[in-house]
Amino acid sequence: MLDLKIGQANGRQKVNNGLQIRNMTRAEVDELVEWAAREGWNPGLHDAEIFWQTDPDAYVAAELDGEMIGGGAITSYDGKFGFMGFFIVRPEYRGRGFGNSLWHIRKERLLNRLEPGAAIGMDGVFDMQAYYARGGFVFSHRDIRFQSTGVDSRPDASIVSLQEVPFDAVLAYDSQCFPAPRPAFMKAWISQPDSLALGVVEDDRLAGFGVIRRCREGCKIGPLFVDDAICAEKLYTALIGLAPGEPVFLDAPENNPAATALARKFDMQEVFGCARMYLGPTPSVASDRIFGVTTFELG
Repeated sequence: MLDLKIGQANGRQKVNNGLQIRNMTRAEVDELVEWAAREGWNPGLHDAEIFWQTDPDAYVAAELDGEMIGGGAITSYDGKFGFMGFFIVRPEYRGRGFGNSLWHIRKERLLNRLEPGAAIGMDGVFDMQAYYARGGFVFSHRDIRFQSTGVDSRPDASIVSLQEVPFDAVLAYDSQCFPAPRPAFMKAWISQPDSLALGVVEDDRLAGFGVIRRCREGCKIGPLFVDDAICAEKLYTALIGLAPGEPVFLDAPENNPAATALARKFDMQEVFGCARMYLGPTPSVASDRIFGVTTFELG
């Protein structure tokens, strides 16, 4: 059992191992993203600002002797769905129980931010899967990161800039593939600098969309939400045109075989992966339309 004392300022909690858990400042989110880069997670160039805009109360710091030694995100999507990500403890402080305290307090805080019965998702590294299972999370499927190289491409005639598509239509499509509405996130995500957001329109209807953004290394595609493999291929070949000669990454869920088949069709190589796990009911989403998850950090 963790011995917790909850203070009044900034959600501060004192733990019996000397740790203090509190909300992060905006500048500390930048620091957390830097830690993620050092861990090899390859964050996007504008992730910190977009993540903060989405839910500034999501960022939790672990402080020891006045210094931030760990952190993580507990994003709430309008109280209807939660996502735990960005869980990092600085290497020199690992193995001392600090991460365990931080993780359990984050989980309880997120549960308190959600409606009763709402699910929490996470993409955890495989080595930590058993640990998360002990915390109540149930394995759903693997999300596999594939890598290839971008090339110049000529988009299919059905490909349009996502800015030309009514935002309500984009949100409606996103709601089929994500467990809760996320308008603030989507508005920022599809219009961020150093990115390309495209849709595929067939018979005057949005049949899917995708975003590719510049990261510390190369570019990542996410989300890639489409009706079928044909639309996915059209979008993929158009998106990689942002990064000719650069590394391109796609996080494909294994519970959609067409997604991993797309990656292999384009000779993408598996380089990383996470276990998608849920606490509470598994969300009902159109898994067959998810060819690339948005982000391992926010879902």
